[in-house]
Amino acid sequence: MKIRVLISFVLVLLLASCGSSRNARMQKKNPGVEQLETKPVKLSSVNELKHVKALEKSNKRLSKNTLKYIKNYASIAVREMHLHKIPASITLAQGVLESGSGRSELALKSNNHFGIKCHTQWKGERVYHDDDARGECFRKYKYVATSYHDHSEFLTKRKRYSFLFNYGSKDYKKWAKGLKKAGYATDRKYPNKLIKIIQDYNLHEFDKVKKKGFKYQKPNELKKQTKAISSNFYKIKKGDTLYSISRKFNVSVAKLKQLNNLKNNTISIGKVLKTK
Repeated sequence: MKIRVLISFVLVLLLASCGSSRNARMQKKNPGVEQLETKPVKLSSVNELKHVKALEKSNKRLSKNTLKYIKNYASIAVREMHLHKIPASITLAQGVLESGSGRSELALKSNNHFGIKCHTQWKGERVYHDDDARGECFRKYKYVATSYHDHSEFLTKRKRYSFLFNYGSKDYKKWAKGLKKAGYATDRKYPNKLIKIIQDYNLHEFDKVKKKGFKYQKPNELKKQTKAISSNFYKIKKGDTLYSISRKFNVSVAKLKQLNNLKNNTISIGKVLKTK
């Protein structure tokens, strides 16, 4: 009898263990919630095509993938420099190094070009890759530009990187060494790798691009644009009627029905209506 009780107890423990490990795996696979990302706007040229052509002419051995990367993302790096005072050369070089010129698995599947991990505050989509440890959580983006912006936020909002901004946006050598000093990377050769990429591809030329004449949408302009878009739609709430919605947006009931192909005045909670 005692043996039967003991066997039953062991089986219960095993089942509980399997259940908890299964739950842990399920939590690990949690994809997160999709973050609302603003669609990237067209940025002014920073003569990236001319820059790349000059490099191709002067050195045939340069990586074609890296040259393509510079074409695609130099203007984004310049915009981040103007917004956050981080040298465009540093941002570009880090992007090249950490994303394998945009060809790493993390970059291709998640648009994460800087290896930014989830951290506790991240509520967006996520993917899992082996890095310092197995199956680490990394952020997933809809747009590469969001990855660049997150990289800037990562550096500007953490106290340990604050001393870097005393160097100015043209001293890429101090920035490269400072990033290592602040603990951004564990690789002892990280500063030298960044400096070599910058010098091989003349990325420091992008640090000279002046803000005047470089056009892009500032964050507050993006917020205004988003607000304008959202004002053209309305999500129906409990207690709403077509008449109350028409009063709210100063549009007739007939117009609302026409905009939304409604045959009668029946509406349902949660449905999104066009209001303009």
